[in-house]
Amino acid sequence: MGQALFYHLTRQPLAATLPMLLEKSTQRGWRVVVRGTDEGRLHWLDQKLWSGTDEGFLPHGLAGGAHDADQPILLTCDDALTNGAQCLMSVDGAAVSAQEVAALDRVCILFDGHDPEAVQLARGQWKALTGEGASAQYWSEEGGRWEMKAEASPDPA
Repeated sequence: MGQALFYHLTRQPLAATLPMLLEKSTQRGWRVVVRGTDEGRLHWLDQKLWSGTDEGFLPHGLAGGAHDADQPILLTCDDALTNGAQCLMSVDGAAVSAQEVAALDRVCILFDGHDPEAVQLARGQWKALTGEGASAQYWSEEGGRWEMKAEASPDPA
């Protein structure tokens, strides 16, 4: 059973945090889907990932190509995990289901702590996912480094 990790971004922007989490995920041998809500924003993230350092290169692709299934990291607005992902990273409020949390090794929900709508949406996602029995952790970088601030585990039945 997987776990949802909520990342409340207050110090580092998405363009800095996402590559760090992607690198940690690929080091574990996981394939990753980055699910967004806007194609233009995913194209922007694609460019940010391509312009990283050589030692931090993260092989990835935008969904819709002939080799989606082969991509270790796939950026998409679609719900399908066409690359056989073990990890899903939700950005910009992209939907995540409790079934996905249960089926995958890890689900990361990244949200902008300076955007009240994004914070409210993340709170709703936390409530919905934990209400359906998903295990979740809330991480904040407010103190200067990532710290777990809350945890919810499913009740044993």
